[in-house]
Amino acid sequence: MSWFERLEKNSARERKILIISLVAALLLLIADQWTKWYFVRNFSYGQSVAIIPGWLNFTSVRNLGAAWSILSGYVWFLLILGVLAGTAIVCFFRKLTEAFPERYIALLLCLSGIIGNSFDRAFHGSVVDFIHVHYQNVWHFPVFNIADMAICTGVGVYMLSCLFRKTPEGEK
Repeated sequence: MSWFERLEKNSARERKILIISLVAALLLLIADQWTKWYFVRNFSYGQSVAIIPGWLNFTSVRNLGAAWSILSGYVWFLLILGVLAGTAIVCFFRKLTEAFPERYIALLLCLSGIIGNSFDRAFHGSVVDFIHVHYQNVWHFPVFNIADMAICTGVGVYMLSCLFRKTPEGEK
C-alpha cells in the first residue's frame, strides 16, 4: 500500500497514520511551549540575537492579535475563535480528512498550533513570538513562532490535498 491511498475506516493503517500524526503534533506543541517558556524567561521584550546575521534573528516580542497583528487587542475573541476552530477540527475530523492520509497530519498540525497559541492567549494575554526572518534592514517578515509554523504548514498541506485530491462523485 502506498502512502497516498485512501485509508479504510478503523483499519490498522488508519490507526498507524493517526498515531504518527498525533505524536508529530504533540512534539510540535511541546517544542512550541518550551521555546516560548525559554524566551519569556531568558529574553527581555524586544531583545534580539542574530542567528544568521542579516537573515535570521531570535527576537522576543508579544503579539496581541493574530497573524500580522490582525485583530490586535481582541485577545479573548481570538481565544474563543481558536477554541471553536479546534473543537470543529476534533468534531468533524473524520469528515474533514475524507480518509486521505495527508489530511490527518495537516489537521493535527493545525490543532497543535491552535492549542499552543490559545494557551498563550489564555495564560500570557498575548502570543509569544521569537522567530524573526529578514533581509538586512531592507525587508522584515512578521515575527512568528513554532505554533504559527504548524498552523501554516497544516493549512498548506490541507489546501494542496484538496486541490489535487478529488472526492469520488458517489461520496460527495
